[in-house]
Amino acid sequence: MNAPTASRPLGVAILAVLVGLFGILLVIGGVLVLALGSTSLVSDLELGISGTSALLLGIIVLVYGLVVLGVAVGLWDLRMWALALAVIVLLVQIAFHAIDNTYLSVGFFVDLLLLIYLIAVSRHFS
Repeated sequence: MNAPTASRPLGVAILAVLVGLFGILLVIGGVLVLALGSTSLVSDLELGISGTSALLLGIIVLVYGLVVLGVAVGLWDLRMWALALAVIVLLVQIAFHAIDNTYLSVGFFVDLLLLIYLIAVSRHFS
């Protein structure tokens, strides 16, 4: 007889999909910056960055997007490392709210609720 598989909480599934969509947007953005970084479009937008800086920014955004996609897959598969990484990111974001003195912002409450939720469902992760 096979051992029962862990059930994925609906909130974790929704979070994994949203994180995955954010990762896809980051990857697309990174690719666009890489593709357009050496063109005159960057100077036309007056972003104040050179072509070399734009390429470096594109690489950073692309790599960050791939990491975010990896975390989304880890959350979907209920991996403990993805839970740990998500908790660390949320703690850092909450700390930034504390530094900025924005305790009453929507972002602070969303981060706090996500942190509490992930800790509450942590038993589902392996």
